[in-house]
Amino acid sequence: MSSTSVPRTFEVRHVQMARAAFAALAAAMITFSPDHSATVGLSVFSGFTIATGIVLLLASWLVYPAGARWPAITLGVFAVIAGMASGVAGLRTSTLFFSVVISWALATGFFETLAGWRARKSVASTAAKSEARDALTVGILTLVLGIALLFVPAQYALQYYIADADQTFTLTGITIGVGVFGAYAAIIAVFLAIAALSPRPAPAESAQTDTPGGTA
Repeated sequence: MSSTSVPRTFEVRHVQMARAAFAALAAAMITFSPDHSATVGLSVFSGFTIATGIVLLLASWLVYPAGARWPAITLGVFAVIAGMASGVAGLRTSTLFFSVVISWALATGFFETLAGWRARKSVASTAAKSEARDALTVGILTLVLGIALLFVPAQYALQYYIADADQTFTLTGITIGVGVFGAYAAIIAVFLAIAALSPRPAPAESAQTDTPGGTA
């Protein structure tokens, strides 16, 4: 039986572009906000993860075939749970920000890295290997986010004076943490947008490479 399947309306590139759009929105909201408090950081993170989670859960049905849906489902569930945990306005503290974002980053980063690495080893087509490499890269970048935030002390506070402004400012741990998350979102947005717009091998080439004997 031939493994050649009917082309899908939605492809992995559409998932990548949607994820890039939400990451870019999160990066822009943090970059252009003068307030890098836990409230702002968690509200942006909540919207980013819930939107990304919904995209991944929909993709598990619309994009990925049966047997290859578990990575998208798992990542989507992790993202929605993290978004809901950080969505309660009255509980948005610095401790919650670091706890939720670090837990999400380490868990999803490890899982997406593992899924991407396993896919690279198991798939044969050039297109599938490219998609697996993209997932591996995103997973590693997410792990880096979690590890970087582990080294940011939540209670850190440094007062400094700027003579030109004739004003004293305070650099806090949450300000650094929210800024690190914003930088991560910007990098992810650029990477996924480039991945989504990169040329893909022709379907015939992928199908031929996937089925060297012409049978499933």
